[in-house]
Amino acid sequence: MTDAAGLALDQLSIALGDRTLLAVDHPVGPGEVLTVMGPSGSGKSTLLAHVGGFLDPAFRARGIVRLDGQDLAPLPPERRRVGLLFQDALLFPHLSVGENLLFGLHPKLKGRAARRAAVEAALAEVELAGFFDRDPATLSGGQQARVALQRSLLAEPRALLLDEPFSRLDAALKASVRALVFNAVRRRAIPAILVTHDPADAEAAGGPVVTIGGTP
Repeated sequence: MTDAAGLALDQLSIALGDRTLLAVDHPVGPGEVLTVMGPSGSGKSTLLAHVGGFLDPAFRARGIVRLDGQDLAPLPPERRRVGLLFQDALLFPHLSVGENLLFGLHPKLKGRAARRAAVEAALAEVELAGFFDRDPATLSGGQQARVALQRSLLAEPRALLLDEPFSRLDAALKASVRALVFNAVRRRAIPAILVTHDPADAEAAGGPVVTIGGTP
């Protein structure tokens, strides 16, 4: 990659009080997944919070986070265009599946019909054609995960942060949802950071691995 392309964690460290929780110095190229591994409490989610722009003021961060050559520090979260996937799908229960995706759809796409068509296409892409009017509560865990992924991607993020998004899926679903997420990252050439304590996640991601907080 060029110096400007992708996401770069440049001598980044995060501390709480006098204790340094983590230190990471690593580039993440377009379409690459950097896996950050560590036990609970090691600061994995704190790292994502800092990159996303919502780090609790109790923590102190040093170093620079750059996205496509731009220092993210001056930008509020909504201007960073960084997508997030969590352990839970966090779909809005008062909206239908399609309305959840419309909420995430990038505002540059104008017109009700065009926006509806984009959402229908996104659902079809993850084998959920015809689910526009479904209640999210009626979806399986794997279906909810696919909707959450498409909601993030429809916002056209410049980077994707993955906060143990597979940890609550049963073993039968994990492999397929992992493949869906990582293929989307590669296809769209989005740099991504995955935090996990599961070595199988790191193996499936296929990118570099950084371990924090000791051996997971």
